[in-house]
Amino acid sequence: MARKKAEESAPPGAPLWMATFGDLMNLLLCFFVLLFSMSSINEEQYALVVASFSNTVSIFSGGEKAIGEGMLISSGVSQLTELDQYMNSMGKATEGSENVEEATSDAMSEVEAEKMAESEELAEKISESVNEQEIADEVDVSFTSQYVLLTMNGALLFESGSADLKTESYPVMDKVSLLLERYSESIIEVEGHTDNVPINSSQYADNNVLSSFRALSVFDYIIEHTNISPSMIKHSGRGEYVPIADNTTEEGRAKNRRVEIKIYHSLSSY
Repeated sequence: MARKKAEESAPPGAPLWMATFGDLMNLLLCFFVLLFSMSSINEEQYALVVASFSNTVSIFSGGEKAIGEGMLISSGVSQLTELDQYMNSMGKATEGSENVEEATSDAMSEVEAEKMAESEELAEKISESVNEQEIADEVDVSFTSQYVLLTMNGALLFESGSADLKTESYPVMDKVSLLLERYSESIIEVEGHTDNVPINSSQYADNNVLSSFRALSVFDYIIEHTNISPSMIKHSGRGEYVPIADNTTEEGRAKNRRVEIKIYHSLSSY
């Protein structure tokens, strides 16, 4: 009677240890499935490694028989013969890329040559005008691939430490303004430059300020005496930071005190 009561009191279903064992097996199964799902084979790298070993230490001495017919065993990548074709095609692609770079470089050189030719032609016309107006001694003409440059000595235009145009400079400024008006459709830039001697003035804090006001004075004169739109001409002060001569000599400092006027042509990338 006691045994019957003990059996009736036992919980229904499988024993408790079996449930625990089943949970453990499920966890292990999930763990290995997760590991398998995270694993992957870089087929391209694997093929390269196989080819390297085959061509050097001859691990796969059997050649085609060692890897089977058609496909590598359990990898799904192409036969090594296709790898050779792939490497050759990569070489051709690299060669093609080099050809594209070379063509691009040649095209850029041609564009630069066209810009230089445009600047040279414009410089010749401006030089003729400068000579005709007899201001070649006061205005130097040069050019780059971007613009034609007119350079005027600062001593011609300004007193030392001043940004007001000298009265004696007006005839030259009138001729320069007339010349610039012929190119009113081009972007024109006026730059002021100084030497590196610190300025001693209560009106201008330093050479940067002085060069900016000198450029502004030339800008204002051109606007007042021509029909050039203010939207086509700009001005800036460069201070002592773009010298064209040695600042350790008086002659060099005199050359650095200057005003430059840049006339950009139609091919310029300003």
